[in-house]
Amino acid sequence: MIAGEHSGDEHGARLIRELRQRSPNLAVAALGGPEMAAAGADLLYDLTASSVVGLVEVLKHYGFFRSLFDATRGWIETHRPRAVLFIDYPGFNLRMARALRDSGVSVKGGGSVRTLFYISPQIWAWKASRRFSMARDLDALATIFPFEVACYADTSLPVEFVGHPFLAEDHALAVRYDPDAPVLLLPGSRRQAVSRIFPVLLAGYRAWGGKRGASVLFPSPTIESILRASHPPESVQLLPTGTEVTASAVLTSSGTMSLVCALAGVPGAIAYRANPLTYVMGKWLVKVPYLGIANLLLQDAMYPEYLQGAATPEALAAELRLCLDDPERRARTQAQKVELQARLRQPFGQSAASWLLRQLDGPATKAR
Repeated sequence: MIAGEHSGDEHGARLIRELRQRSPNLAVAALGGPEMAAAGADLLYDLTASSVVGLVEVLKHYGFFRSLFDATRGWIETHRPRAVLFIDYPGFNLRMARALRDSGVSVKGGGSVRTLFYISPQIWAWKASRRFSMARDLDALATIFPFEVACYADTSLPVEFVGHPFLAEDHALAVRYDPDAPVLLLPGSRRQAVSRIFPVLLAGYRAWGGKRGASVLFPSPTIESILRASHPPESVQLLPTGTEVTASAVLTSSGTMSLVCALAGVPGAIAYRANPLTYVMGKWLVKVPYLGIANLLLQDAMYPEYLQGAATPEALAAELRLCLDDPERRARTQAQKVELQARLRQPFGQSAASWLLRQLDGPATKAR
């Protein structure tokens, strides 16, 4: 398994635990993170510790990723696992799928190693043409959003919707809604993004007046040090990811945790700042009306989005006031939560683990 981000590490860990229940002798090696290691994977490298986002940031670390890529491909070619499961992280993973086909290691290249993908790249936002190279290089794909199946309808790639992992029976959301709780500030899990976004969230909280405490979740000591460098006041509590928190409102980046909060019914807003060059290129390439996944699923701004220069302390403070003081805003968020949960719930009898075991036991079949 190859997962390059903290969210992928968590999804991979949940998948490993279910696989071990169904097939106790199944051996799993991984590039991932501490969650996958704790679930029983033989962790070859902690890739989550090296997570970067954006074109400029990736180019800065090109030499490192090139060396890691070559070492990973060499390990796969030497050990020939039954399958390689790519979990999200398309920049690295899709290149690896192609390399395994080109070298004759994968089934699509005439070899024995099945290449499977869990959590589709966002081809509905940009690089839609990747679906054809994915069909060429992969044996099967499992999606966590129902609308993504149709995105591959004009390819030969077998695609199935397996439900969102946040709504799996064994998963408890890390955030609960309580109108009397502190507010929540969620700047993300990547170093560069956190260093840009957290000061903005903190400024919005201060402009609102800090009328109640705030909680901030961090995934690693590195991120914690970045948070502390912004000198948050004593009313802002830094907590490790995995800590269950209650929240009355949230200011969040557009990442995974924004969906967690939406599914929990916490009213809030999205703030995001990227490297200016990355933002300009992204605005040119990405053709979707929203950045937040809950907004995309609902085709409505459940979480109003403030990007780049629009993410001002005054705008974010105004959002906090609405989330906490406007009964209509709170009621609307609760109704949207119910709709989101219905759209993302796991199909009856289906899960990512059952999909994966079927891929290991026989040839993939086109989902109907």
